[in-house]
Amino acid sequence: MQPLLAVAAGGALGATLRYLLVNAIQRVFSQPFPLGTLFVNVLGCLAAGLALGWLSARAPNAESLRLFLVVGVLGGFTTFSAFGVETVALIREGRASAALLYVSASLVAGLAAVALGLRFAAR
Repeated sequence: MQPLLAVAAGGALGATLRYLLVNAIQRVFSQPFPLGTLFVNVLGCLAAGLALGWLSARAPNAESLRLFLVVGVLGGFTTFSAFGVETVALIREGRASAALLYVSASLVAGLAAVALGLRFAAR
């Protein structure tokens, strides 16, 4: 499978799964807190860790499968899984300061960008 096709097919599947699961959870729990998104983000991080661990131990040369599952499916399911994988990689590389900076910058800049976008869109 070509790399781009693997990512695209996985992304379509992951995004569809996210949409269905978030909506199902929100219907069941019917509350203003974004429980569905929180659940999907945590589940995506767990799945990314499991997939990367399994692939590195059992199929280290399965690049198409990694692209399909991790970049495509889980990237479409939640981009938070990529954030989790990258943060843990920095920590495992002994770069805790970089991980802390990455987490802090992602949260602060991400929230600021949303606020800025909302402000500009309201004009």
